Amino acid sequence: METPVSRNTLPPFVVLFGPTASGKTELLRKLVHRRPRSARRDEPWLEIVSADSMQVYRGLNIGTAKPPADERRSPPHHLIDIRDPDEQFTVGDFVREAEICIHEIASRGRLPVVSGGTAFYLRALLCGLPETPPSDPDIRAEIESQRDKRGLAAMHEQLEAIDPEGARSIDPHDGYRIVRALEVHRISGRPRSAFRAPERLREGLSCRVYELLVPRETLYARINERVDQMFAMGLPDEVNRLREAGFGKTTQALRAIGYREFFELDGRESDDLARVRTTIQRNSRRYAKRQRTFAHLIPERIGIAPDEIGRIAEGCERMFDAIDTAPCPVDQARERPI
Repeated sequence: METPVSRNTLPPFVVLFGPTASGKTELLRKLVHRRPRSARRDEPWLEIVSADSMQVYRGLNIGTAKPPADERRSPPHHLIDIRDPDEQFTVGDFVREAEICIHEIASRGRLPVVSGGTAFYLRALLCGLPETPPSDPDIRAEIESQRDKRGLAAMHEQLEAIDPEGARSIDPHDGYRIVRALEVHRISGRPRSAFRAPERLREGLSCRVYELLVPRETLYARINERVDQMFAMGLPDEVNRLREAGFGKTTQALRAIGYREFFELDGRESDDLARVRTTIQRNSRRYAKRQRTFAHLIPERIGIAPDEIGRIAEGCERMFDAIDTAPCPVDQARERPI
């Protein structure tokens, strides 16, 4: 059974959720300078825990819109560049690592701010994971072998046949979740969607959950502009460097939007790159729509506009003042398996 790492109540923390290009990074830049009255002046008063399923991967910088390295040092950022592109990072991994970060940050007398657009991760952190059976390495390897031979589209069709509800909730390009859903069915005989995720906040949780609300047309325009900026910053070169490092279309991380399109269209010439660009923009807009839909499954969220820095700063100050700086046994938490 997949369970959160911590059996104890987490320290107070803040969650900032918003779809891609909604302005999370810019809001955090402003929030850093809205220091609470009780905070020390000679050190950061908050640290950021990334809740982005793709920013965990090294080498995927431009296409995941990672903050610059110098910006990630002050205030400190966590859960960025912690996996190679061919390594898995599951929702269970995220919950475990995020809980450790939250405990450690609070023990330093700072406010943990969990920020990102992967609503699936945030819901699991806030509400808990469904009681699905643990992974079986042999069964997983067999399903992954089938995936490599038959392709993701065929595996998604197989999932639709045994778990239509689950298949509708999984992006056809999300190789990890497709394999995991098929694995759960093989192990338990039950569809993955039968294992319901908790719908309420975990007992004893002290947090504030903010959702950035941006009008759809504004958001879509921002997405198109961001993709243009990514190409100007050298996204095609970044993809070529990943190719040269031995990563390709079957690599877990490169199935993400912003990377898979280069392999689907094999965009190397100028005309093809134009098609890649417009396809990334379209796929990103569709993903943002799914993010907004999934956000409704996150309980007790507070909707704010990106320019409402005062409201979120006030909430953060209250959470900061509630932090107990007593050390937490995070080393023990690291040793607990999921």
